[in-house]
Amino acid sequence: MTENLEQSKKVILARFGEMPRTVITLGSGLGNLLEKLELEAELDFSQIPHFKSATVTGHSGKLVVGKLGKERVACLKGRLHYYEGYSMDEVVFPFRTLAWCGAENFFLSNAAGGIHPDMRPGELMLITDHLNLMGNNPLIGTNDEKLGTRFPDMSQVYSPFFRDKIVEIANRQGLKLRQGIYAGVHGPSYETPAEVNMLRRLGADAIGMSTVPEAIALNHMGRKIAAVSCITNLAAGVGQGTLNHEEVLTAAKLIQEAFSLLVKEFVHVVSK
Repeated sequence: MTENLEQSKKVILARFGEMPRTVITLGSGLGNLLEKLELEAELDFSQIPHFKSATVTGHSGKLVVGKLGKERVACLKGRLHYYEGYSMDEVVFPFRTLAWCGAENFFLSNAAGGIHPDMRPGELMLITDHLNLMGNNPLIGTNDEKLGTRFPDMSQVYSPFFRDKIVEIANRQGLKLRQGIYAGVHGPSYETPAEVNMLRRLGADAIGMSTVPEAIALNHMGRKIAAVSCITNLAAGVGQGTLNHEEVLTAAKLIQEAFSLLVKEFVHVVSK
């Protein structure tokens, strides 16, 4: 594992120089943030050793570095998903690599279906905890002590400090920000109404097909994590009509400006 990480690190640092402290992951339809970025350089996933190619609409598969306001950041424009047929190691490898390169803070975002009955499309939800219902875990297999301990604590995966700061920022901006538990499932089919009802009974407020694997891997490496879901649709049985990916991308566009302002101020705050 570490040999592959070193090979990827060499290419990334040759392109960007020192890795920024903060990495932002842009989920489905949330790439508008890059328009506010003063671009320094970028790499396609295909140019980085051991990175797989993103295959989902809305995930272009690029690593971008530039300035967001006054702060230098790295952005993953898109991510890999377990349902694309990749192994868990392959899904989390880009995140492990950036942490290996020296990144300390990770802001994860995703498009998610709302399960809580009070949620509406176009809202943001700060993830306070998660349910791993993917039937797999990126830490399965031989543990490399250079990455982290065999049995990492998971009681505070999403940094309480980061969560408090994000709530403060949202309040200053007058942004309605929900807080809740994210259920990670492997997809790619959307859930049935019966499955959504089960997840709600288990305590989930939103559901999606990403974020959990990378959060586990980054927590394993001791990195600080914040995560926000853009509620792009109501899950089956909660809302009316059928579900489709185009609806997700359209709804994400409606919240992009508020999301961008939230992330921009977050980066400024954590960089002090």
